Amino acid sequence: MAAPWLKSLPDGVELALLIQPRASRTRVVGEHDGLLKIQLAAPPVDGEANAALLEFLGKQLGVPRRQVTLVAGDASRRKRVQVVGVDAARVEAVMSGG
Repeated sequence: MAAPWLKSLPDGVELALLIQPRASRTRVVGEHDGLLKIQLAAPPVDGEANAALLEFLGKQLGVPRRQVTLVAGDASRRKRVQVVGVDAARVEAVMSGG
């Protein structure tokens, strides 16, 4: 039922992401290998891409930036992000819609 990149948690969700930094613009591309692919305009330098990613996800999902946490993949293109205060159905609807 739920997307393979989306896991429900008691207080929110966890997203499995594939990040492409230095893209022309920041946007959700779609599913790729069971991960949600996101293109980021920010370069992967000094945590800029991670900060841009967390801010982008918060804005997309309508939650404050402090409710979005990078759980794994700090220096990797494959990341896991936890978002508190949203449910899986909402996340899937927002992210699948692009």
